[in-house]
Amino acid sequence: MSAPVQNPNDPAEEPFPRHPLKAPPPPKYNGRIPNTPLAASLLSFLLGGTFALGALTFVVGGFETCWWATYQLGFFAAAWSAFHWGEYAVTAGWNFEKCSVDSFLLENGSMYHIAHGTAVAEYVVTLYFKPGLKTYPYASLIGMVMVVVGQALRSGAMIQASTNFSHAVAFQKRDSHKLVTDGIYAWLRHPSYTGFFYWALGTQVVLQNPVSFVLYTGVMWRFFYYRTRAEERALIKFFGDDYVQYRKRVGTMIPFVP
Repeated sequence: MSAPVQNPNDPAEEPFPRHPLKAPPPPKYNGRIPNTPLAASLLSFLLGGTFALGALTFVVGGFETCWWATYQLGFFAAAWSAFHWGEYAVTAGWNFEKCSVDSFLLENGSMYHIAHGTAVAEYVVTLYFKPGLKTYPYASLIGMVMVVVGQALRSGAMIQASTNFSHAVAFQKRDSHKLVTDGIYAWLRHPSYTGFFYWALGTQVVLQNPVSFVLYTGVMWRFFYYRTRAEERALIKFFGDDYVQYRKRVGTMIPFVP
């Protein structure tokens, strides 16, 4: 049997294309972390490493060669990294369709990172010049409880809300949207916000940072006050009187955010 003869005029039968395929243009860099599996795995690795170092420092309680590596700063590093990894993990597990590299919440804006940088700077500077101001273990213990409870509230709220939760305020109602009023939501109207509010304040109690504690309180109160107002206008539009009655019954437990 003779071998089949290829038609030289039929490009589909050519063993190699006459003109090599052009590679697609590289994605334009817009200053944000690319939403790729590589980026997600790299961020998880870096956050995991930060958590491990922070947890080790917390357990060991400091190193002789690093006067600043205290159990307080170790706990802060571990809590910070666990929070950001947890945001992605919970979204991936219970709200996959909205999961992206943005779910790490590492691009919360410059003010977010300035706030954390200021907190670390206040702690280190005070520790260097006035180490006696950081020697109240019961205060740090209270802060740790606030961090753990705040994290549990936020993650629990995200898990319960599932696909109804969004890191960005939704102004368009989807068919799958429903009003969640049971479980954690029967006690707190915005448990994810309440959880983060006390988580963040708890980190400053752990570090015993009076200046950052006051600044955190003011900045977060302002943010959540206006965010809840905008979100609730959308929820009233979505659910009407059902949400109005729910709002009357359940508060936020954030001071002066009714």
